[in-house]
Amino acid sequence: MGRDETRYIVLDMVCAHRCSSAECSCGRNHFTCAVSAFGECTCIPAQWQCDGDNDCGDHSDEDGCMLPTCSPLDFHCDNGKCIRRSWVCDGDNDCEDDSDEQDCPPRECEEDEFHCQNGYCIRSLWHCDGDNDCGDNSDEQCDMRKCSDKEFRCTDGSCIAEHWYCDGDTDCKDGSDEENCPSDVMTATCSVEEFQCAYGRCILDIYHCDGDDDCGDWSDESDCSSHQPCRSVEFMCSSGMCINAGWRCDGEFDCDDQSDEKNCTTSMCTADQFRCASGRCVRLSWRCDGEDDCSDGSDEDDCEKTDTPPCAPDQFLCGNGRCIGQRKVCNEVSDCGDGTDEHPHQDCRPRSSEGNCNLNNGGCSQKCQMARGLVQCTCHTGYRLMEDGRACQDVDECAEEGYCSQGCTNTEGGFQCWCVQGYELRPDKRSCKALGPEPVLLFANRIDIRQVLPHRSEYTLLLNNLENAIALDFHHNQELVFWSDVTLDRIMKANLNGSNVEEVVSTGLESPGGLAIDWIHDKLYWTDSGTSRIEVANLDGTHRKVLLWQSMEKPRAIALHPIEGKIYWTDWGNTPRIEYANMDGSNRCIIADTHLFWPNGLTIDYAGHRMYWVDAKHHVIERADLDGRNRKAVISQGLPHPFAITVFEDSLYWTDWHTKSINSANKFTGKNQEIIRNKLHFPMDIHTLHPQRQPAGGRNRCGTNNGGCSHLCLPGNKTYTCDCPTGFKKVDQHNCALSLDKFLLFARRTDIRRISFDTEDMSDDVIPLANVRNAVALDWHAEEGFIYWTDVTTDSINRAQWDGSRQEVVVDTSLESPAGLAIDWVTNKLYWTDAGTDRIEVSNADGSMRTVLIWENLDRPRDIVVDPIGGYMYWTDWGVSPKIEQAGMDASSRIVIISSNLTWPNGLAIDYQTQRLYWADAGMKTIEFGNFDGSDRQVLIGSQLPHPFGLTLHEEKLYWTDWQSKSIQSANKMTGLGRQTLAENLENLMDIHMFHRYRTTVRTPCAVNNGGCSHLCLLAPPPKGSSCACPTGINLQLDGKTCAHGMSSFLIFARRTDIRMVSLDIPYFSDVVLAVNGSMKNTIAIGVDPKEGKVYWSDSTLKKVSRANINGTAHEDIITTGLITTDGLAVDVVGRKIYWTDTGTNRIEVANLDGSMRKVLIWQNLDSPRAIALYHEMGYMYWTDWGEHAKLERSAMDGLDRLVLISNNLGWPNGLAIDSAGSQVLWADAHTERIEAADLNGLNRRTLVSPVQHPYGLTLLGPHIYWTDWQSRSIQRADKTTGANTITVRSNLPGLMDIQAVDREKPLGFNKCGRRNGGCSHMCLPRPNGTSCACPTGILLKADARSCDDSPETYLLFSNRVSVRRISLDTDDHTDVHVPMPELHNVISLDYDSVDGKLYYTDVSLDVIRRANLDGTGMETVISQGLKTTDGLAVDWVTRNMYWTDTGRNTIEVARLDGTSRKVLVNNSLDEPRAIAVFPSKGVCKCVFVIFWVDAHLDRIESSDLNGKLRQILVSPVSHPFALTQQDRWIYWTDWQTKSIQRVDKHTGRSKETVLANVEGLMDIIVVSPQRQSGTNHCGVNNGGCTHLCFAKTNSFVCACPDEPDSRPCSTSEFVCVCVHLRACVREGLHISYVIGGALTILAILIIITAFIIYRHKMSKFADPGMRNLTYSNPSYRTSTQEVKIETSQKPPIYNQLRYKKEGDWDSGYTKEKIRIVEGVCLLSNEELYWEDLKQLKPSRGGLHTCMHTDTVSLQASSASLDDGETEQLLQEETSECSSINTLTPPDTGWTPARKPSTESEV
Repeated sequence: MGRDETRYIVLDMVCAHRCSSAECSCGRNHFTCAVSAFGECTCIPAQWQCDGDNDCGDHSDEDGCMLPTCSPLDFHCDNGKCIRRSWVCDGDNDCEDDSDEQDCPPRECEEDEFHCQNGYCIRSLWHCDGDNDCGDNSDEQCDMRKCSDKEFRCTDGSCIAEHWYCDGDTDCKDGSDEENCPSDVMTATCSVEEFQCAYGRCILDIYHCDGDDDCGDWSDESDCSSHQPCRSVEFMCSSGMCINAGWRCDGEFDCDDQSDEKNCTTSMCTADQFRCASGRCVRLSWRCDGEDDCSDGSDEDDCEKTDTPPCAPDQFLCGNGRCIGQRKVCNEVSDCGDGTDEHPHQDCRPRSSEGNCNLNNGGCSQKCQMARGLVQCTCHTGYRLMEDGRACQDVDECAEEGYCSQGCTNTEGGFQCWCVQGYELRPDKRSCKALGPEPVLLFANRIDIRQVLPHRSEYTLLLNNLENAIALDFHHNQELVFWSDVTLDRIMKANLNGSNVEEVVSTGLESPGGLAIDWIHDKLYWTDSGTSRIEVANLDGTHRKVLLWQSMEKPRAIALHPIEGKIYWTDWGNTPRIEYANMDGSNRCIIADTHLFWPNGLTIDYAGHRMYWVDAKHHVIERADLDGRNRKAVISQGLPHPFAITVFEDSLYWTDWHTKSINSANKFTGKNQEIIRNKLHFPMDIHTLHPQRQPAGGRNRCGTNNGGCSHLCLPGNKTYTCDCPTGFKKVDQHNCALSLDKFLLFARRTDIRRISFDTEDMSDDVIPLANVRNAVALDWHAEEGFIYWTDVTTDSINRAQWDGSRQEVVVDTSLESPAGLAIDWVTNKLYWTDAGTDRIEVSNADGSMRTVLIWENLDRPRDIVVDPIGGYMYWTDWGVSPKIEQAGMDASSRIVIISSNLTWPNGLAIDYQTQRLYWADAGMKTIEFGNFDGSDRQVLIGSQLPHPFGLTLHEEKLYWTDWQSKSIQSANKMTGLGRQTLAENLENLMDIHMFHRYRTTVRTPCAVNNGGCSHLCLLAPPPKGSSCACPTGINLQLDGKTCAHGMSSFLIFARRTDIRMVSLDIPYFSDVVLAVNGSMKNTIAIGVDPKEGKVYWSDSTLKKVSRANINGTAHEDIITTGLITTDGLAVDVVGRKIYWTDTGTNRIEVANLDGSMRKVLIWQNLDSPRAIALYHEMGYMYWTDWGEHAKLERSAMDGLDRLVLISNNLGWPNGLAIDSAGSQVLWADAHTERIEAADLNGLNRRTLVSPVQHPYGLTLLGPHIYWTDWQSRSIQRADKTTGANTITVRSNLPGLMDIQAVDREKPLGFNKCGRRNGGCSHMCLPRPNGTSCACPTGILLKADARSCDDSPETYLLFSNRVSVRRISLDTDDHTDVHVPMPELHNVISLDYDSVDGKLYYTDVSLDVIRRANLDGTGMETVISQGLKTTDGLAVDWVTRNMYWTDTGRNTIEVARLDGTSRKVLVNNSLDEPRAIAVFPSKGVCKCVFVIFWVDAHLDRIESSDLNGKLRQILVSPVSHPFALTQQDRWIYWTDWQTKSIQRVDKHTGRSKETVLANVEGLMDIIVVSPQRQSGTNHCGVNNGGCTHLCFAKTNSFVCACPDEPDSRPCSTSEFVCVCVHLRACVREGLHISYVIGGALTILAILIIITAFIIYRHKMSKFADPGMRNLTYSNPSYRTSTQEVKIETSQKPPIYNQLRYKKEGDWDSGYTKEKIRIVEGVCLLSNEELYWEDLKQLKPSRGGLHTCMHTDTVSLQASSASLDDGETEQLLQEETSECSSINTLTPPDTGWTPARKPSTESEV
């Protein structure tokens, strides 16, 4: 076999390896060329390697070859390459193997440069910026960044947000944030109004099956029985996804469920498509285009070879299409295989075999070498050999891609790279680095927007809790980020730090998939594939304009080049393309429309003057010049579904839906592919956040004054254009009109739009309105500038200005389906039809004075129009017998004008010029007209009307909407010809109107003095002209002009969120809302005072009883405290009282009508009392109880003489009513489904109505009973004696509750208490045989049985954070009464000063100590600064000081009661001091004191003496005791877990009782009693003579100064006690006569005191002896620092909820003896019970002056002191009197701390 044959076989093998896999092998004796970007392999003979010839075409066969010699002027690289010797050691890697930079002398770097290990010098700023600037990565050998406290460190060292740990998403690059996560992590559950996506995310339920991919995985569109259809040019996947119809059965799975390739036949390709061998359809134009579009090559089979594959510039193209090295031509060997590289095909000169490089350099111009005995000329680097094989030509490196990042200048034998402004050349002298901060990749992730650093693993969250963020962009100078949300259909913006989230565009968006910011002119551009538009607006969304709309299908990606004034976008509709235009919309041009399918992402390389895009269908990333030329694929493999792309420096970054990742590659070659981040949620748009991505070099064409434009200034190519918002016309070159004169107004269910007729573009524009849910009917009023619409979802009528401003609800009550709307523009009246209530109503244009016009013989009325010129109105009726009717606008002269050949008569329109009525019939599919009386009926349009709905007329044209064709069309109103489509592809089209400012006005009788009417003046047909009408429910008086003042007989009922009335004065039932100026959340019970015309109601959510006038005015809350669930309410109209039941507190109470003098009547043996009814004349009240044993009871109206009337066969007795005329009681039972009656004693029981579904409220008036029914949502009426003749009064009323019937004409009756209040000082209550006097809750009636004190004598005061309450101990009911303290936020500790009658309290939310009178007046802040967590508070009523503990600052402080003279007493050796108590009184010697405390950890109440001895457990266990106090024989405490106040006998710990239950947040508790604060001490008189602070000791007292001096001089004199028979305190240096005189005076006083004590001692046989007591509480509302260990039973889980935190983190490690969490303490004196056990104690010789506090480690006691030295001295003095409690060592209980520290929350 010869050489030629061998070449032929080898070249055949080359073909065989084309398009094979990336891993190629050519076999022995052959060299494998590098794999091309398209995955192709090429094989050449081994001897062709390193022969100096480019045989592979990519020089891969010559790379790394050692050439024989280099020129003496060149440097020989290690890889064989020759470079200029001057390039050696210049810091550049010219050899490409760095051999020219080896063994170079060290280069000196400048001060502001970093020295790389390879000798390069780079900017110091580039050190540790994440970018390999040195080339050897030595500038990035940096320490790992520390994560903050709010970050989680991944295993690879990167930091992520802490709350991303174990959230189900892999946020760490190595996945370490989702490792070792607890398996019981609860998955989020969605609310009832939400839909849960397949991966757990929640979206609003209204987005389920709406045709949009709101979940991101189409799970919200799967299994949808019905959803919005796709467009006519689209195919709907089974999942609901819409795709291009041409993709159906094209061989590729485009639907997410692959349904586009199911049930395909071979005839699916269209005429402009080619069917591949696989059955796939591709565009016919792609046939024989040289690209394998079918993926099986069948589109390129049997094609004429019009083109041959191009060869490299230094290769030769053989006749057979193959490429060989240029130097193999004319080498006397047939290298092509077909001889075309040799003679005679080539002009080959004979070679001289005698040629020698030594002679004349072998004839070579540069380098000569001998190969196989022949001369071969070669060239220096930077040159190429010419065709003669001898001469060399300079290579233009700049003409080839990739030599330089940005700019390139060619030089002889070389080139020079340069960078544009904002970039700097790197040390490699080729690539450019952007100046400024480190680049950040900003990308949308559907549910959030995140940032990632491309060169390191830093990954942060910018915005979260988003719905469906798709597109985004940023404005670097203003530090803003913008994004579009296709679920909310909004464009939003926020600061780049994630703050200040705002809506920018909130209306008129359907699928805003692309977004771009013009950072020079501050404009926002976006694409919307739903509306097929590109729009522009200011950055705040104002001056919005549709820029491009024609020939637009599905615009997606958008990119701006504001420096050049250009806008670029992709369109992936039926004809995919990439276009550009000037940024003012002019000069539009297609730059690519071939080989495109899903052109998704688009980005511009501003420095490189190129654009890049991704095609998800072709799986390719391409690039081209900005004019579309030089298009080339950069990456064509490994791209499953690229979506968005951005470019920075020399790298491309893109997101991929399939791999859910962000990837990067070199922008020139597509090589160096890297995954930046994977396992993302759903990566969408991506941008590089860096100032060089928005270069500042561009010129602002609009200048500083917006170009002089009144609205929009849009840049063009060289200049700018003034433009107007959509629909507004330009009045001159710079200014726009301020309003629209004429526009087509139409509704689209969820928005209302307009098409301006002032401009030629006819683009529809959304009017910015809020909460448009289902708009149907429209009208307008040009004079006031209002547009009106009905909403059948919110059942409301609304209006706003034509520009969307001043939006308000006009009517929103008693509407069910308002389908038609008409404005009487002459008298400013609003008419509407309601297909739900079958009514036609009218009101003023603002919704006031509403009345029903027609309520009979209507069956689903639809559209309505009015003719104020003629005084008539017309409406269509959709019912069983469709018809069109006419009546006067006052409802007079009603007649049917059309009743035949009608099916669904929808739109109506009046032509005032021709006196004709037009209508559209969706069933007949026609538009017809006739005269006003129905005569001369004609069909105007009878074809191509699939489903006409709205109809309107203007001038010579008729306009209508069509549901099925989704279009707005017009035609000539006389002929029906000249049909035009104004807008199409508009879903859910409803009503339509033409807004203009030229409506005809006429003079009417109503124009003068309102026609003489007191309320409504309505137009009427001639000759009458007008008539008067009254608001709903009110009768017109006999004069025909004036309305009555109000309803005289009516029903009034509660509907949870409102109160309504139904008049019984008129012949129809219509409910009217009580217009109360206040909110209602859950209105349940209701009552009426017809005498004053007031309505009373209870709200169980607001926990209030309120009242207002029947017209809604004078709203006020009368009961605002102590209510939980007030189910029943009754007004004693005669006795002027209000009674109510409360199922939460199980009480029945009474009060005056203004809420004063409130009293609990019944509190025992109640279990869910509900309805209540009064019979004042008989003095009885009745109520139902639907507890475990349901019953109906009765008592006197003062709560006495209680009697159970009925207790059997009752379930849920709800409603209750008294029939005084029939002497019977009636009730409704929702469980037995009956309404029953019995006589007033409960006898003669009988069933009136059965069954009833779920009756609730019950009332009666005249011969009828009325009730509300929950299930049927209606008000029913029946005969009260027989239960017959049941009718529905009103229906479709959800949330019905109580109901009352009122007849204001009925006489009230005799008031038993009417004369001088029955002789009572406070309350007079009726009884069957007269009246009785009563006192407000907790106050005893005096012996005269008529008068009361103003307050109880002895009572408990307690706090529950937001309130302070009182429980009287004088009465047995133990009912809590709120003390009216203002502005309470978090009240913890309390104390009372009986001298001034003031309550002192701490508020740890405000960090203040305040005081106020018990009636709430005189509130003042006494300590407002320097507090952190004030846990304990104690008032020294003798010295007039107050003491408090501060757990946050670990101090005990004192001040005068007015807050002055503040001083820190103790500030060391304290660890969370809590409760504190003082006992300043000086008593007799023989007294015993006992201290009580509660321990919330050990769950017990304990006691001991003041020395800590004789400790014993009084009560155990208790749940979570908190605060403690004592009165008489009882110990009282608050308990967090049981949410109650409890008490036990203090002697035995038995007789445990619950005083008050179900109170949240219980804190401190104290007793107020006349005996509590008595006695005196040395500081009690004139403050002991001290100027500031006086502190009493056992035998003396001291004066002290505050920590902060004030303007007064301060004295600190010491007072010493001297004993002269009797003890007296004197100042040193006083004369002895003064001492004796003082002693005698004291003796006399003591004799008197002794006599008093003896008297009290005798009285103690009848009263409790423990009168000396101290109480204080210790708020444990934070986590304790102490160890917690329970050895018995474990606490229930709710225990953890009993903690109340004020601050976050606490750190302590203390542990001590048995007292673990001491919550409250009580000190007792004269305790006789323990006297025998305490006899061994040495009696005190004087009064005890002790300041006591508790902390979480011990019980301590100390005298009030000044500093550490004085404290120590004082303790030494006290040693003789008592043992220090600081050294207390309790007996061993066997409890040993297991570990430390811990928290109370671990229980």
